[in-house]
Amino acid sequence: MQVILYDTTLRDGAQGEGVQFSVEDKLRAAKKLDQLGVHYIEGGWPGANPRDIEFFEQARSLKLTTAKLSAFGSTCRPNTPAEQDPVLNQLISAQTPVVTIFGKTWDLHVTHVLQTTLPENLRMIRESISFLKAKGREVIYDAEHFFDGFKTDPAYAISTLRAALDGGADCLVLCDTNGGTMPLELSAIISRVKELVPAPLGIHAHNDSGLAVANSVIAVQQGAAHVQGTFNGYGERCGNANLVSIIPNLQLKLGYKILAAESLAQISSTSRFISELANMIPDEKQPYVGRSAFAHKAGMHADGVIKVSQSFEHINPSLVGNNRRILVSDQAGRGNILARVKRYQPNIDKGSPVLSTLLNKLKQLEYQGYQFEAAEGSLDLLIKKHLGMFRPSFHLEDFRVLIARDSQDSMSCEAIVKIRVNDELVHVVSNGAGPVNALDQSLRKALEPFFPILQQMVLDDYKVRVIDGSSGTGALVKVLIETRYHGDTWGTVGVSENIIEASIQALVESLEYGLMTYETSAGQSSAEAGV
Repeated sequence: MQVILYDTTLRDGAQGEGVQFSVEDKLRAAKKLDQLGVHYIEGGWPGANPRDIEFFEQARSLKLTTAKLSAFGSTCRPNTPAEQDPVLNQLISAQTPVVTIFGKTWDLHVTHVLQTTLPENLRMIRESISFLKAKGREVIYDAEHFFDGFKTDPAYAISTLRAALDGGADCLVLCDTNGGTMPLELSAIISRVKELVPAPLGIHAHNDSGLAVANSVIAVQQGAAHVQGTFNGYGERCGNANLVSIIPNLQLKLGYKILAAESLAQISSTSRFISELANMIPDEKQPYVGRSAFAHKAGMHADGVIKVSQSFEHINPSLVGNNRRILVSDQAGRGNILARVKRYQPNIDKGSPVLSTLLNKLKQLEYQGYQFEAAEGSLDLLIKKHLGMFRPSFHLEDFRVLIARDSQDSMSCEAIVKIRVNDELVHVVSNGAGPVNALDQSLRKALEPFFPILQQMVLDDYKVRVIDGSSGTGALVKVLIETRYHGDTWGTVGVSENIIEASIQALVESLEYGLMTYETSAGQSSAEAGV
């Protein structure tokens, strides 16, 4: 059975707390989802706000190759003819090939929220869909609160579906709007609906009970061929069903046809792309696509997965565009270290004494407060130093930071650094927004003439963690820095009782790792030319 994907990230997902899309963000997201192979993209509610109005105007020029764009709205208002309803006419004005409308299924909402009669609600559903169909639109009907409505009054809930079918709806989507339905309960209700209403069915689940993915998968197993959800599970309250989990669960675990293999391999990068557009930090523990999804920390686990991948991995990470990560920490065994060291010394074996001394060194450093799980750049530098393979690109000879406040309460920060590149000593001074920024500016000012590639290496994130709060302001602190070069990122770490010293450690290692990994022969020649 072909499963149809209906993405509502740009409408339902945008209602999630902290999620924010600009018009340009929504247009870029729509293109990305289309490239992935999503079948329907719900763009928003025309007329609801200026952003959605502009989106649908600009979306008319989108060249979508796979997806159909849908506009979302509600049935007509009580006691209002469909052709006179402003919401329905705004949906037509959006000029999308597909329109999705929701209607009330639960008698509680009909009588207490809409404050109308049960027969009038059926009229609203039927005539709204009939009006849209007469305008040449494909119409998807979302039966809001269907499962709650069915549990309260099954006969009336079914009558709303029949009204939608009478109006000409192309698909009836059963919505668990409050997200409170249990999987076996949902399965039984869908089975009953199939007997009573012979029509294409879909599922729209919310995650208030943590069951939206499970309920969506079970709905498909019960015959629903249309699945609605959002990327990364964004949505109101606890979010919507997460398509990033639903897609590989259905395709890799249950054998349903959804995406081409090459598209499925893009799901991890698409997940991160949508996170960036939504201004949300990616969930690193997200199944399938998170950086931790195939990360192995315990020594026994790492040893096992290196020998036989399926011993501790339920799928091949590459199927979803992810990667295995062997973490190195004080929980690590020889297998963890071996996998990392082999990048630089492929012929090393597990019995090498080098691994023992390196492992002991790592455990000692982690005991002191270092953390290498999120600082793989620092880890690789440490390994290369231990193997005698590291040649520093520069030496930080000295640094000084001056912080002052004038009589106008204006703060100034100045950093002075002395750096040696080969035999040349460079002495520079820079101002910054703060002491760490001033140091970063000085380091780059000194090094960029020798290594122009540093201009393309951007500091993405800077975090400070207190290691032992009992020491108050004299506590050890850990500074973690994330640096980006085009699409690649790496972390480095520094630890000290002095936050400036910890910061300069992490900053220097971030630049050293970048130069070690990406510096071209042309860049090296430029450094040598400065001798």
